[in-house]
Amino acid sequence: MGTKSAFNGITLWASLLFVVILGFSRLSYGMFLPGIQRVIGGSYGQLGLLGTVNFIGYLVGTLCLSPLISRFPDRKHVINRMICVSLGLAMVGSAFSHHYTQLGLWRFTIGLLSAFATVLVLSIAMDAVRPAERGVASGLIWLGGSAGILVTGLFAPITIDPSHLQGWRYAWGAMGVFGVIAAFGFEFVTKKQGTVIIPPPMEGKPREQERVNGYDLLLNRKKLLFLIGSYFFFGWGYIIYFTYLIPYLVSKGIPSLYSGLIWSGIGLAGLFNGWIGGKAIDRWPSGYTLASGLTLGAIGVSGVITDHLFFTAWGAITVGLVSFITPPLMTTALLQRHVPPSAYAACLSIATAFFASGQIIGPLVGAMVIERYGLQFGVASSAIFMTIAAALAGLYGHQQRKLENRNLPASG
Repeated sequence: MGTKSAFNGITLWASLLFVVILGFSRLSYGMFLPGIQRVIGGSYGQLGLLGTVNFIGYLVGTLCLSPLISRFPDRKHVINRMICVSLGLAMVGSAFSHHYTQLGLWRFTIGLLSAFATVLVLSIAMDAVRPAERGVASGLIWLGGSAGILVTGLFAPITIDPSHLQGWRYAWGAMGVFGVIAAFGFEFVTKKQGTVIIPPPMEGKPREQERVNGYDLLLNRKKLLFLIGSYFFFGWGYIIYFTYLIPYLVSKGIPSLYSGLIWSGIGLAGLFNGWIGGKAIDRWPSGYTLASGLTLGAIGVSGVITDHLFFTAWGAITVGLVSFITPPLMTTALLQRHVPPSAYAACLSIATAFFASGQIIGPLVGAMVIERYGLQFGVASSAIFMTIAAALAGLYGHQQRKLENRNLPASG
């Protein structure tokens, strides 16, 4: 199969799948939380815990994917087709949930399937793109997640308004149907383009050595530990904000239309996020660049402390613009620059597991804070963990600077 530019049919359909994988299946839950609470019951803290269940599924999927692909290296397209169709159907199934446990099982399943789909769709799409344009293509695909958030916000009048009790069910059902259509569209364009046969990975000791090297690199304080720590705390912080922002706005009596527009504002700003992050990492490939975006994101999250709609909305747009897609893009790009090619897959898998772990802990901590101090402080607590992430990214940037200065005489 011949490779293509970043802008092609496979990239487009992959981006549409990411509308579902990220925007619809995972982050729409925070948007629909007020409507779900009215129908199913439970406190925001209890329902927020289902966000943790979702990311436990995501972590399990992340850990299981590598052995699955190793076992069936030539069946990647088949596995992806089954996973993406199942994800859409699981979203339709979750729309029929009538109690807490049932919804929890669906959220776990959706998290598991979305972990598989994230890696498989990206991998298949990147196989079709020229190596020099894969960074741009990756950014375009991730933008689908922002588009998903934008669309989800437009559903607000029928999903969180008390006059439409079942609105969240209809929205989730429609999103699931869209996911099935996107899965078949992606399958069609990839079949039309052809299939790349990837040789199976080496077995035995060399593969095991690659795994050991991955942990040695990422957990070494003098190498990548601060970068991975930043990624962990970013996952912890941002998911609190995305889970509890809409419940906070609803609790303040903000009309559902305005709440939805704020949510859509995050998605609209996020459409520029991948482009900004890609340009920034190409020009300034440093932990300092990552730290800058995370710091601005922490300031944006803090807008809820003002108790003013304008600053809350401004803060949400800031988060969407610099602290949503950019940190994962930058982290994976920095790993690619500073990890040997033979260890990159293992390092990326480990880094993703740390990110998923942060997303598991975040809703738990957010729920405890909300139960004790209320929704406003619970949402604002996201800024604490994003600040920690920014500080760790800054420390990583400082390490990079020292290494560069140390290597100057040798290269000069």
